[in-house]
Amino acid sequence: MKTSLILKFLSAPRPVKRLISIGYDALAIVGSFYLAYALRLGTMGINIDRPLLMCLAFTLVISIFTFIRMGLYRAILRYMTQHAMITIFTGILISSLAMTLSAFFFQAFLPRSVPIIYVFTTLILIGLPRLIFRNVVRMVTPRGNVNVVIYGAGETGNNLANQLRLSGEFNPVAFVDDEKRLHGSVLSGLSVYHPHKLAALIEQHSVTRILLALGNISRQERVRIIRYLEPLLVQVQTIPPVTDIVKGTARVDELRNIQIEDLLGRDPVEPDALLMSKNTTGKIVMVTGAGGSIGAELCRQLIQLQPQKIILFEQNEYNLYRIEKELNTLQAGSIPPVELVSLLGSVQNFPLLDLVMRQFEVHCVYHAAAYKHVPMVEQNIIEGVKNNLFGTKNAAEAALRNNVKNFVLISTDKAVRPTNIMGASKRLAELVLQDLASRSSKTIFSMVRFGNVLDSSGSVVPRFREQINNGGPITVTHKDIVRYFMTISEAAQLVIQSASIAQGGDVFVLDMGEPVRILDLAREMALLSGYSIKDDNNPNGDIEIQFTGLRAGEKLYEELLCGENCEGTVHPRIMRAKEKKMAPAELEKLLIQAKGFCETYRYQELFSLIVDSDADFDPLYEISDLMHKTRKENAKLLLIAGLAEKKAMLE
Repeated sequence: MKTSLILKFLSAPRPVKRLISIGYDALAIVGSFYLAYALRLGTMGINIDRPLLMCLAFTLVISIFTFIRMGLYRAILRYMTQHAMITIFTGILISSLAMTLSAFFFQAFLPRSVPIIYVFTTLILIGLPRLIFRNVVRMVTPRGNVNVVIYGAGETGNNLANQLRLSGEFNPVAFVDDEKRLHGSVLSGLSVYHPHKLAALIEQHSVTRILLALGNISRQERVRIIRYLEPLLVQVQTIPPVTDIVKGTARVDELRNIQIEDLLGRDPVEPDALLMSKNTTGKIVMVTGAGGSIGAELCRQLIQLQPQKIILFEQNEYNLYRIEKELNTLQAGSIPPVELVSLLGSVQNFPLLDLVMRQFEVHCVYHAAAYKHVPMVEQNIIEGVKNNLFGTKNAAEAALRNNVKNFVLISTDKAVRPTNIMGASKRLAELVLQDLASRSSKTIFSMVRFGNVLDSSGSVVPRFREQINNGGPITVTHKDIVRYFMTISEAAQLVIQSASIAQGGDVFVLDMGEPVRILDLAREMALLSGYSIKDDNNPNGDIEIQFTGLRAGEKLYEELLCGENCEGTVHPRIMRAKEKKMAPAELEKLLIQAKGFCETYRYQELFSLIVDSDADFDPLYEISDLMHKTRKENAKLLLIAGLAEKKAMLE
């Protein structure tokens, strides 16, 4: 019966529970006042006159008001912490002071020791029941069936343990911590161990997860701890900030797996506010490919900089709808909101681009529209060239024609000594911008190269994650393949800042950090998910890694620079590369020929033209375009059929 009453109280709406708490505290303050007076006089028969009633009423009002202002009724009783008890004690001291002052003001008879006794009686009647209630709730709440160890025996870990007991899903069995002075101590009823005891704890308690409650530590220390936990083959997770859980903005069950970004990411460099706002705040900005991975993140960053207007230019209807909806959610409540203009269109449509930039008086264009998946472009070379090369040319010429102040091309490390059509088409697009920059004094053209973006569409990270969730195998193209990685938010911020330091024709190269071996990436992602690797040394492992071979146009490593000359800029992670240019006449001739080959679907001629160009295209394979290969196979079949028919006639 008592248990059901407690559970009913816990499930009641928050306003109801607050009213009950306020009502109880009001009675407790009256009772404490009376009890303190009685203890001082040594009798229960107290003559309560009008001045004393006025003193009590004033004390009651000030006390409840103080508790409300200090947030006591926003705290959740079942999560009562040391901070909440300090709040109660501070509020009671203020209440005692109010009693003393009101007695003087109303000329009530109040012995000097009564306010002191009142502090202790109020602590007993207000603080003690809350502690008892918290412990009773712990006892009546069923324990979870998922045994976990908490890494971190600080305040964050302590709060987490208290809340996990109430979640109904998790059962904390121990703490581990690197701090030697904590070893052997007991926190929230759980022993604190050295991390080297983890293997024994996992076996003893059948632990399936380790939860990180590390508080504010450096990224290097966090990475060290995560790598230390990898061989234990249990799932490693981290929690949202405990303050968010207590406030109700996050739940305990919102635990997330350790992301590979936590290991590959770098200590962030705080964006330069001046560089971020120079071409954005109060300006009209256009993002082509706004629904793609990079384009969408650019929009998320831009909307925080309060531009006057963002033109979302995207050819995919669903992607455009999705990013518009997300941006409207992000700026909900902002005054004034940033105006969003969502336009369906292709960068291959020059008249539309020209009309948009003229009609909306665009100040800055971030050109992110491109076909970027190497195998897909390799199999569709004409569409890849039309979109990546001529789409960029259209957007840049429209910007030049309409006096757009800045035009930024999102380029790629694959444009450096390209071995595939995607990279070659992006390098040719760079050459077009370099040529336009040499002829323009109104529009500042620049290009930004960077490597793979974590969790972007088509990236290995989401593919590996999906394969791991499906139980494997994880497919890697080559055991020695390496790539550069960067978080998508950092990439977008650096792109925005690079536009502010561009002088015209700049090829910016972002500091991507150290290259990552993809095989190591696959192994770490599996281990962090609690799976062992199945190989010759461990034939009974959980997940196998299979090597599928390099795909057409794929190379073992990527470079970020063409030339040897590279200089720094005002930003520590943005460098400027000095690249060779094509002679205008040669570039014009190449573009005319390429356009003709695209319009007449002459795949081999287009491929050969790019090989012979100044894009430094060095293909690793023969042309892989599916239409071209099918055409060749059909021609071969017709030739064979014709020869057979001719032979039959001769016979």
